[in-house]
Amino acid sequence: YFKKKKLRGRRKRKRKNKQEEEEETIKQETMEIKTRRDHTSETTVRKEEEEEEQPLSPTARIFHAPEFNCYVIAVIGLKKKIEPDVIMEGLKQTLIRHPRFSSKLVSHGNKKRQTQSWVRTNVVVSDHVIVPDIKTQKSENGNVNADAFLESYVSNLTTVPLDLSKPLWQLHLLDLKTSDAENVGVLKFHHSLGDGMSLMALVLACMRKTSNPNELPSQPNQNRSSRSRSSRLASASRGDSRFLWLVMALWSAIMLVLNTVCDALEFVATTMFLKDTETPIKGDFRSRKSKRMCLVHRTVSLEDIKLIKHTMKMTVNDVVLGVTQAGLSQYLDKRYGEKKKIVGEDQESKSNSNGMPKIIRLRSALLVNLRPTNGIQDLADMMAKKSNCRWGNWIGYIVFPFSIGLRDDPLEHLRRAKTIIDRKKNSFEAALTFIAGKFIVKSFGVEVAAKIVTRALSNTTMSFSNLIGPIEEISFFGHPITYMAPSVYGHPHALTIHFQSYMNQMTISLTVDPTAISDPHRLLDDWEKSLQIIKDAVQERGSASLD
Repeated sequence: YFKKKKLRGRRKRKRKNKQEEEEETIKQETMEIKTRRDHTSETTVRKEEEEEEQPLSPTARIFHAPEFNCYVIAVIGLKKKIEPDVIMEGLKQTLIRHPRFSSKLVSHGNKKRQTQSWVRTNVVVSDHVIVPDIKTQKSENGNVNADAFLESYVSNLTTVPLDLSKPLWQLHLLDLKTSDAENVGVLKFHHSLGDGMSLMALVLACMRKTSNPNELPSQPNQNRSSRSRSSRLASASRGDSRFLWLVMALWSAIMLVLNTVCDALEFVATTMFLKDTETPIKGDFRSRKSKRMCLVHRTVSLEDIKLIKHTMKMTVNDVVLGVTQAGLSQYLDKRYGEKKKIVGEDQESKSNSNGMPKIIRLRSALLVNLRPTNGIQDLADMMAKKSNCRWGNWIGYIVFPFSIGLRDDPLEHLRRAKTIIDRKKNSFEAALTFIAGKFIVKSFGVEVAAKIVTRALSNTTMSFSNLIGPIEEISFFGHPITYMAPSVYGHPHALTIHFQSYMNQMTISLTVDPTAISDPHRLLDDWEKSLQIIKDAVQERGSASLD
C-alpha cells in the first residue's frame, strides 16, 4: 500500500513538474514572439520616420544659402481659358503625390550647427494655387498691355520668397490673353526641390498628349553624339588594324585627362582671381540684395535651327551656342557704340569702330545634368503608385568661353562654338565641380561652399542651359499648351539664357538684372537677327555647292 502511495506521489510530482516546464516554455515562446513583434514594429516605425523625414542633399543646402537662394520659374502659355478647379483636381492626383512637393523644410539645431530636412505634411492645394484678379488691367490695346503686364507680374515674383512653412512651390493662373496665348500659368519652385531637367520632366509627367489624353508626352532621342562616338570606336575595333584602334583609344584617354586638368585649373583660377571683362552686361552681384529681376521670352522656329544643324553637321546645342555668340557680339557692339557717344572715347587701336574691345573675356556657366534624368513614364508611375524614384540636384558646371567679336563670315560663330564645346565634352569638368561642391559642403559647411560657388560664378558673365521638350502638342489637365518658358534667378549673374524646345518651335527665355541690361527685348532682337543671318548664309552656301 505504502509503495503504491509513493509511486502515485512521484507520478503527481512528475506531472506537476512537466506542466510547469510546459508553462515556462510557453511563456518563453510568448516573450520571444512579443519581442520580435516589438522589434518589427520599431523597425517599421523607424522606416516610416525615415520616409517621413529626409535630409537635404549638399546641393539643396547650397541653394538655401542667403547669397545663393535660387528659384525656378516656368511660364506656360495655354490655348484656352483656364479652369482653376480642373487644374487643382489634377494637381491632387499628380504633383502633390511627389515627396518633394508634399514636404516642407524643417531646420534643427542652432545657427552654428544646423541641419535641414524634408518633412512630409498635408498639402492644401488651394494654398499653392493663386488666381489673381486682373480684370482691371484689360484695355483697348489688350495684347500689348497684357504682354507688359505678364512680364511685370512674373518679374515681381522674383522679389517675393516662398513660405517655408509649406511645400516650396506655387502655381499662378492668369486669366490674361497675351499675343501668344489665351491664358497663362506660372509655376514657381525653389531650386532645392530638384535640378531644372528633373523639375521639367516632373511637370511634363503631369501632362498628356492633346491627340490622346491617356498618353504621356514623347521626346526626341538624346545622346546621339555619344552613340556615334562609340559606334566609331566599335567599327575601328572590328577592322583589320587593331593597333590603330588602340592608338586612337590611348590618344582619347590622354586628351580626356589633359582637358580635365586644364579645365580644373581654369575653374580654380576663376574662383580665386580670373575675372571676365567688365562689359555692359556683367552685373555687380555684391549690390544685388533681393533685387527685382526681369524675365522675358521670345519664340522662334525650331525648323530654322534644324536647317542649320543638318547643313553644318552639328547638334541643336551647337547651333544655339553659335547664334548666342553672334547675338551677344551684335548687342555688345551697339552698347559700346552708345557708350562711346556718351563718353567720347577714341581708342581705335584697342577697339573696333564702335568702341568694343577687340579682346573680350566673356564666359558662361553651362549647367550639365550628371545623371540620366528620370523618364517621364517613371515619374508618372511614381506619382500614380507612390513608388520610389531617384531625385535631387545632380548638376555640374562647365565654364564656356564665348568668342565675342564681329565676323565677316557669320558661320565662323558656329565653327568656333562647336570647337570649344566639343573639347569641353571630352572633359570631366562638370563632374569635378559637382564632386568638389559636395566635398566642400561636408568638410567646411554650407556657408563656405555657397561663398565659393558665388565667387566662381560672379567672376563669369552669364548662365546658359538648353532643355529638350515634347515633339507633339500636349495639354495641362485639358488645357492645350502653346509654349513653355522656364528660367532661373537667385544666382550671381546679370544674364541667364534658357532654351526650351516644344513641337516645332524654340523659346528663348532671358532673366536679366535691369540695372545692367535695361533693354532685354533688344538682346532678343539681336539673337533673332543673328539666327536669320546665319540661316541665310547656310542657304547661300548650300545653293553655291549645288551650282
